[in-house]
Amino acid sequence: MNPEARIQELHLVLPPAPKPVAVYKPAVLVGTMLYVSGHGPLKADMTQILGRVGDDLTLEQGYQAARQVGLAILSTVRNTLGSLDKVKRLVKTLGMVNCTPDFKDHPKVINGFSELMADVFGKENGIGARSAVGMASLPGNIAVEIECIFEVTP
Repeated sequence: MNPEARIQELHLVLPPAPKPVAVYKPAVLVGTMLYVSGHGPLKADMTQILGRVGDDLTLEQGYQAARQVGLAILSTVRNTLGSLDKVKRLVKTLGMVNCTPDFKDHPKVINGFSELMADVFGKENGIGARSAVGMASLPGNIAVEIECIFEVTP
């Protein structure tokens, strides 16, 4: 099944494509590679999920924040390409978790994003290389920031 159909089947609601908050582009297409800038957990009402995992937020809330970042990224990809069906595969993900110094489960948080991508693009094309790291802070105190690279059809 194609990604656009999967979005419908899974009853996913994508937020509006986020606008840049500084001097950058949300995504840059170079040949068949789409480089997606860092996105936060933007909700449909245009607010962000804020807080530090291990302090203000639980692991599950961090996971949900990472999933919400995935929805925002899908919105940007659709806005850039015209359709998610142009995505061939997710190549690389960098997931950053706003967390306390003693928090150790960064990969479990970023699974919220990775599992969404696998649901939308399939396990073969939706799972790529990945890094999951903790940060002392993130812009605006957002809970999670994720950037990624997709291979797309020309």
